[in-house]
Amino acid sequence: MASPYTPPVQMLIDELGRLPGIGPRSAQRLALHLIKSEDEDVARLARAIIEAKQRVRFCDRCFNLADAELCAICSDAKRESNIVCVVEDSRDIAALERTGEFRGRYHVLLGLIDPLQGVSPENLKVRELIARIKPEGITEVVVCTSNNTEGDVTAMYLVRLLDPLGVTVSRLASGLPVGGDIEFADEVTLGRAFGNRRRLDP
Repeated sequence: MASPYTPPVQMLIDELGRLPGIGPRSAQRLALHLIKSEDEDVARLARAIIEAKQRVRFCDRCFNLADAELCAICSDAKRESNIVCVVEDSRDIAALERTGEFRGRYHVLLGLIDPLQGVSPENLKVRELIARIKPEGITEVVVCTSNNTEGDVTAMYLVRLLDPLGVTVSRLASGLPVGGDIEFADEVTLGRAFGNRRRLDP
């Protein structure tokens, strides 16, 4: 069926629809909203997207999003350097920081082990985590992967890898629902999970 919109409008809807979490109807609403918006507002949004794409990179140490060699957390001398929280991506850091419970540093894996999707440990930032242990004097690694199959597999892999190095490996405890993603958990739930984290043994 032919589109009721002109080609430029349909192209905008199609591009917005490629964004994660944006379905056809949401893409249509966003496109029509942008078209009705003031030119200055649309230009400001376009500049923000382009600037973020050009300036944002991965932190050299933890692979969080940054606009310099180190992210704001790695650059903060007040953070505890001996404890590192391992997460899937930067969205999880934002969720955990809202709790105010964790004052250590982070390490972003940029994914989870998922053999069905062809994602192996070699595709993640696991080697880089191991390389940080001795130089940074890390004594505890808190595994904050989501409470699902991929998160469990990744957590157990890290336990087996880190145990010979004499590092305590713990994982967030009760409060997180099975199959739940870290980024969608509320601050109270995450705070309790941090406070009750349990040690993982190989």
